[in-house]
Formats: sequence, structure tokens, C-alpha cells
Amino acid sequence: MKKLEPQEVELTANWIFENGRMRGDAVSERIKWLIKNELKKLSVTSGGWETLYVDPSDGRYWEQTYPRGEMHGGGPAKLIMLSPEQAKIKYQIP
Repeated sequence: MKKLEPQEVELTANWIFENGRMRGDAVSERIKWLIKNELKKLSVTSGGWETLYVDPSDGRYWEQTYPRGEMHGGGPAKLIMLSPEQAKIKYQIP
């Protein structure tokens, strides 16, 4: 898997129906990998549906959300870059 590139500001996953099952696409797998291997969790809000991470390599803030609330489990994840100001206001970080 590859790290976040400087020009990236949003990753939106999708689900694929395959062989009678739903599974995450390549973006979904990359988001999972980034969260497990590259990003550091800082804060959680909205009952766990929104999570703030920081990329230690460049200091950028990333928010994981599940914008498809009508789907099971909130649907596929979305990872979007937040400005430091947005992160501080929403997650009340120092």
C-alpha cells in the first residue's frame, strides 16, 4: 500500500457486490491500511462515527467518517483532510 501523497485531500471508499457478498474496494482497503500503519488517532466524536487522525510524516489532519448513514454500518469510509483550524474547532484539540 502507499502512503498519503501531498496532493491528496480526500479518499472515498465504495462497496462492491461480488459473489453474493459486499466487500470494500481498493480505496476501502487503503483507508484501513493507512489507519493501521500510518496515521495516529487523536480523537473521536459523534459516538465513534467521526475520528480525527494526524499523519506524523507531514502533520496533516485527517478525518474518517461514514457518510452513507442509510447503509449498514454507515457504509464505506471516507477520509478527508482537515485544516488545523477545522480540527481544533471540531475535536477541541490543543
